[in-house]
Amino acid sequence: MSRSLFDPQRTAAARAQTAADGGESPLTVTQLAARIDGTLKAGMPQAVRFTGEVSGFRDSDHWYFTIKDAGASVNCVVWRSGKKNVKFTPANGQQVLARGRVEFYAPQGRVSVILDSLEPVGAGALDLAFRALCDELRGLGWFAEERKRPLPHFPSKIAVVTSRTAAALQDVLVTMRKRCPAVGVLLADCRVQGQGAAEEVAAAIREVGSRARALGVEALLVTRGGGSMEDLWTFNERVVAQAIVECPIPVVAAIGHETDTTIAELVADLRAATPTQAAVRLTPDAAALTQQLHSVGGRLGMLMRQGLDTRRRLLDSLASRPVLASPTRALEAYELAIDRHEESLAAAVRARFAHHRSVLDRLALRLERCRPAQQLAARASRVATIEVRLAAAVRHRVVHLRGAVEAASRQLEAVSPLRVLERGYSVTTTADGRLVRRAADAPPGTEIITRVADGTLQSRVEGRNPQAAPAPARRPVRNTGSDDSLFG
Repeated sequence: MSRSLFDPQRTAAARAQTAADGGESPLTVTQLAARIDGTLKAGMPQAVRFTGEVSGFRDSDHWYFTIKDAGASVNCVVWRSGKKNVKFTPANGQQVLARGRVEFYAPQGRVSVILDSLEPVGAGALDLAFRALCDELRGLGWFAEERKRPLPHFPSKIAVVTSRTAAALQDVLVTMRKRCPAVGVLLADCRVQGQGAAEEVAAAIREVGSRARALGVEALLVTRGGGSMEDLWTFNERVVAQAIVECPIPVVAAIGHETDTTIAELVADLRAATPTQAAVRLTPDAAALTQQLHSVGGRLGMLMRQGLDTRRRLLDSLASRPVLASPTRALEAYELAIDRHEESLAAAVRARFAHHRSVLDRLALRLERCRPAQQLAARASRVATIEVRLAAAVRHRVVHLRGAVEAASRQLEAVSPLRVLERGYSVTTTADGRLVRRAADAPPGTEIITRVADGTLQSRVEGRNPQAAPAPARRPVRNTGSDDSLFG
């Protein structure tokens, strides 16, 4: 019979403890965490609001920090998606009003509050967010004056980004119509207040900027009437500021009253105190232009009259000159000068011609003295003599060299190895052409070739006698050298 595995729940001590606990088995850690989570969800409201001091702030994609008071601290988290609802960046030691839901993170056994709203206590949240965004954009150079562009002097069309029902739009249209009706107006209708209004304003600015060339728009006006800071907050959003900075045409911003200041106005190429002032800055004054045109026309006419008078006097002065009064008299003087130059030129040509003729005569005399035909005959005679002497020398040299060649041929014939073979000698080599000088050079079994005077003999060595036979007596041959020199 097999023994069952050990189960700690079946021990006597465990059974006694279970009885003491009312008959319930102990929980696992996961089960306990689930009960804690359930208890928190059942016992806590959906959202809690509390105040305290920020501590241990850490910004790493999400915000992690604690909010504490004198008696306790609570772990808090702001997810990346929830940062857009917070108008400022928390700082350690800052008193805040927080709102969120309580959650239990089982893997770490940690209770945290996931915040969806965070406001500073004391200074207003909007004011604090405004200052923080101003500091950031100033660091990026968006407020710098050298970045801002000049407005067109005579725009043909202006785009206005505002609400169709805004009173500021009527102020702009009336002012532009009075100043210069020739300037066209393009309305980019969008909401200027409320949730999502900032995105609509930014989208309208980008749309007009991307199609400015096709639409003929040369400048853009972003405007709305007055209101509280909350009403104007749309124009303090970063998305609107970025759209204005990236707009390819100059942007004028006129938001609220003269005392109101928004980030959109600070990054715009020009800030106007009111919508009416913005229309005045963008639109040329037709009456002033007409007056200026009349003034320029009068001045231009006066300058033209002065120029005509000056040129008339110049023509009168030129007409009074002798050359123009009697042109034939001036031509007579030129004719006399031409006649003098013609005579001088003819004399110079004659003198030059006489000089060249004298030079040619001297050269002809020298050429006659040289008599080229006689010089050629003398040189031909010398060449003939040299040819005769050269032919004799060549024949003598050929005879001498022929005798030397015949003597060398006879001497070579006398020492030829073939003559030695005719006297009864032979030359033995192995099949691969090596000369056999000693018996050791052809061991038994070696194929050898023996050359005699009238051919060759092939044979195989069957044995050898290491004792050399005495060499037969022979007549000495002069200048034959050793056998190696004859046959090697």
